[in-house]
Amino acid sequence: MGIFVDLEGLDGSGKTTQTELICKRLQEDGIDFRQIKLPDYDSDSSILVRKYLAGDFGKNAGDVNSYAASVLYAADRFASYTEKWGADYKAGKLIFADRYTPANALYQMTKLDKSEWDSFLGWLFDFEYEKIGIPAPDKVIFLDMPVEVSQRLMTSRYGGDETKKDVHEANVEFLNACREAALYAAEKYGWSVVNCAENGEPLPIEVINDEVYKILLDVLK
Repeated sequence: MGIFVDLEGLDGSGKTTQTELICKRLQEDGIDFRQIKLPDYDSDSSILVRKYLAGDFGKNAGDVNSYAASVLYAADRFASYTEKWGADYKAGKLIFADRYTPANALYQMTKLDKSEWDSFLGWLFDFEYEKIGIPAPDKVIFLDMPVEVSQRLMTSRYGGDETKKDVHEANVEFLNACREAALYAAEKYGWSVVNCAENGEPLPIEVINDEVYKILLDVLK
């Protein structure tokens, strides 16, 4: 099997930019890889995820419980693996993911009481990696961007139009809870945490990228 690295981060953390830069560096270094982005919004398999994020199942993030929402995302990941990148992974290629199963830990377990977090995490990873049989990442990297900073970045990205934010992006209290959940899961499962801000301001993109790329190369070694 190949090496599988998953890059995670809350909305506005700079994940898309970092993914683009990492892929460019991998190409320049002659490293064979396959980049995947989940949810797979270009595929029919993500229709229920798109409806969920659009608020069709409820206008608030908590209207769909943690387990139900997780199943929507898991189905999309299963389809993506079996139809698109599973063969590359089995052939030994590096898979670099822009979000994967750990994203459900960030966004879904916050809907639960903290006393239920461990049982949810156990269920989530067993369900996806064991029961439905999609691969587990060899390394998860979490971009830790404070929510007050990411909110400013997202507002700028949307040209000041707050209505363009989805049900997750617009809920600051929810995103703060997600960050707490992410750091909890990171400590529990040994994820690599990359600090993305200092004194209320985002760190330079290149500084963050160097740290992410170093972690990735260490995994390849």
